[in-house]
Parts: sequence; C-alpha cells; structure tokens
Amino acid sequence: MSAALAKARVGAPASPWRTHLAALGLVWLLLLALLHRDAAHIVSIWWNDATFNHCFLVAPLIGWMVAQRAPALRRIEPAAWWPGLLLAGLGGVGWLLGEAGGVSIARHFGLVLMLQGAVVALLGRNVALGLAFPIFCALFLVPAGEGLVPPMQTLTAHIATALLGLTGVPAHLEGVFITTPAGYFEVAEACAGARFLIAMVALGALVANLCFKSWRRRAAFLAVAAIVPVLANGVRAWGTIYLAERTSLVQATGFDHILYGGVFFALVIAVILGIGWRFFDRGVDDPWFDPGTMKPQAAAPVSLVAASLLVIAALPVAWSTLVAAAGTRAAPAEIALPEVPGWTRVAPSADWRPHFAGADRAAFATYRDVAGRSVDLAIVLFARQGEGRELVGFGQGAVAPNGAWAWSADAPAPPGGKAERIASHGVEREVVSFYRVGRSLTGSGARVKLETTKTRLFGGPQRAVAVLVSARAPARGVSARPQIDDFLAALGPIAPLADRAAGGE
Repeated sequence: MSAALAKARVGAPASPWRTHLAALGLVWLLLLALLHRDAAHIVSIWWNDATFNHCFLVAPLIGWMVAQRAPALRRIEPAAWWPGLLLAGLGGVGWLLGEAGGVSIARHFGLVLMLQGAVVALLGRNVALGLAFPIFCALFLVPAGEGLVPPMQTLTAHIATALLGLTGVPAHLEGVFITTPAGYFEVAEACAGARFLIAMVALGALVANLCFKSWRRRAAFLAVAAIVPVLANGVRAWGTIYLAERTSLVQATGFDHILYGGVFFALVIAVILGIGWRFFDRGVDDPWFDPGTMKPQAAAPVSLVAASLLVIAALPVAWSTLVAAAGTRAAPAEIALPEVPGWTRVAPSADWRPHFAGADRAAFATYRDVAGRSVDLAIVLFARQGEGRELVGFGQGAVAPNGAWAWSADAPAPPGGKAERIASHGVEREVVSFYRVGRSLTGSGARVKLETTKTRLFGGPQRAVAVLVSARAPARGVSARPQIDDFLAALGPIAPLADRAAGGE
C-alpha cells in the first residue's frame, strides 16, 4: 500500500499554486534583471533620501498583508489571465515615455506596474481581487512626491505669515521668505513638510484599509491624513518664528529641531489616529474577502502569458536604445562664449551659478556695458539627457538644492523663455532661462519634457541646451530686468546661439 501511495505521489500533477508562483518568481527575476538600473535607482533613493526611508517598510507590510489573506487564498485556484497583460502593457508604455522624456518617476512607476501586471496575469482575476489592496500598495514603493516641495514651501510660508498676523507679530512675506522684527526667515526645502506628508499618505492608506470597510470613511480618513500634516507644518513654522520674537533666534532654532525631530511627527500621527478611532468599522475577525462569491475563471497557458510579459518589457527597452543612439553626437571640446555688441566680457562673477547636475559642458561669463551695468550669462550643454542628466527636473536650474539662493517668485516671461526672481539673505536677482531641445526653444519645463520625449521616440537631435541670463537687483525693490532685456536684445536670437554651443547643428 505504501508503494502504491508513493507511486501516486510521483505521478500526481504539480500544485497549481506551485506552478504559478514559480512562473511569477521567474518573470519577476527577469524583469528586475532587464530593468536593473531603475530597480537600483529606486532602492538608492530609499537609502539616500530621508523623505523616502519609509519605503523600506512597504515591502514587508505587503508581505504581511498577503499572509493575512493566505487562508482565503488557498480556497482559490490560480489561473493565468490574458487581460492582466494590459496592466503590464501600461507599465511598458509608462517606462518608455519616462525613458524618452528623462522622467525617472515614470520609469519607476512603469517598472512597478509591470510587476503588478505579472501578478494579475499569472495568478488570475480572482487572486488579484483577493490581493487588490496589497497589489495597490506596491505603488508606494515608488519614491514619488519631490514635486510637492516647492508648493509646500509656499503654502507653509502663507500659513505661518497669516498666523503671525493673527498673533500680533508684523510679518512681510516674499516668496518663501518671511521678515519680522526678530529677523529674516526662510521656509527651506527641509522645512516644507513634504517628507512627512508623503509618509502620512502611505500610512493613511494602510490604516484606511485595515480599520475601515466603508469607502466613504476610508476617503474621509485619507483626506484627514493629507490635510492635517499640511496645516500642522504651517503651525510649526509659525511657532518657531513666534518663539524667536518672544525669546531669541538661537532658542527658537533649537526648539524647532527638537520639535521637528520627533515630537511633532508623533503628535500629528496621534491626532490623526485619534480623529479616526471612533469611526473604525472593521472588526478584528472580519474576512478580507469571500472566495465563495468568486466565479470560476478560464485559464490561459501559463508559459505563453509569462513569455508575453517578457516581450512587453523588452520591446520598449530595445526601441528606446536604438532611436536615441541614432541622434546622439559628441559634445564639443568647449563652449565658445559670444561677443555681444555694446557689452564687454569681464572677470566672471562668483556671486551666482546655476545648477545643472550631469551637464557635459558649461560656460559662464559676466558682461558689462558702458553704463557699468553687469549681467551674467550661463550656457549649459547636455549631449544626451539621461538619468541624473536632465535639463529640467528637481534641483536643476537657476538655484541649487539647499544652496545659497532660493526661488522667490515668477516674473514676466520673455518670448520663448521664462523669468524668475531669486533671493539670498536679502539680496535679489532676476534670471531669464531658455531651453533648446530638438528644434524648439522654450522656457516651459513641461514643453522640455514633451520635446525630449518626441526626439527620443521618433528621432532627432538629442542635445539639450540651457541659456540663462541673470543680473543682480540694483537696489532692494528695483528690478534688474531692464539691463537683462537690453543684453538679450544685443545678444540676438537664442536658438542659433544654443545650436552653436552644441557643435553647430
């Protein structure tokens, strides 16, 4: 009898779960190998940027949520499902657009969507329904949200200024700078509150799923988790400045570091959870889903679905590589600075430099006219944009992250460009920026991304050039724009200048 049982075990088919999980593991491994640059970049951001340190907890939490659903999942038979390829295909398109436009977040989301699509395609509709929230939570693996920093700086400054007025402290707001009798305060990037907001949205989504069944209550709780940190950060900024008015700047700064370092975060989390506590409507033993209500699903061949997933991932990589390589040419040895009628080149000013990480070439010069007015010219060249080498993006442009200068306000834009005011400890500058990508000249970051995407998808010159002209304000409240406009008129058309800087295209 024992021999017969052994024979039966040898001849028995493999468990469906074992087969499908093995296929999923293999596809995941090959996807991560193919897109290893993006996978490594995601992890490096988690490690190096404190804003996204919480992402290290997301994968273990997803594993824990899957384990919570495991007893019910065992009652479902996995089945490969062709429609799951649509999600993977969406990820492939997103990755291609991100690669073409130099938008790393699009590539990162594309990679995660392909991994999610592999789960849906290889395990099937019913398993995907049972794992809907853990699959969704994989999106929090993407380090997204840096774009929130500038608007959060501005909003925090406005809230703090309003509260200072309500509490009897005279305050003048200019961009992200607040002037009071006690001193000059800047709502810096680290004080914007974006880091805490991003983490709170992720935590809020987890709590909404764990503690609520009602979709209305979930949405309300997520709204609270997003709004309260924003308001609280404005209150924190107000408190720091108010304390400086009543004591000293040194004491206020020390208090802010202690408060912002831990107590503030813990207090806000406690307030948010306290608000939602009395509305929790999910019981401890409530099931996550009911397998008995799921309809049987026709199974597709696992091997064909797995092969299709790999083709979906490989095609955009191959296309991007071939098209981009065709339009790339080497950068010139150096950028020749122009001679400008009516303006004389003098020793370069060390007062201001734009920040363009990864540029292939850069040239800086200061020009002065017969009236003694000075302007600074910067020409920056990327022979081909890539990861960490984008013409526009977070930290690229007229001001460096955490540098001496900070954005203050937008200014009236010249034709084909953009203008902004920057400030540093009471000193003001105006900067006019032009971007040359493909055959277009623009000052719009969105247009730069669009033109970059077009050239990377359909061919064309891959070089990207930035031309910036800046001048220091002659006096506080006096615009430097007249001398900038006069210099631009003498300089002539920007597009030919940018093309010559790139090697005479």
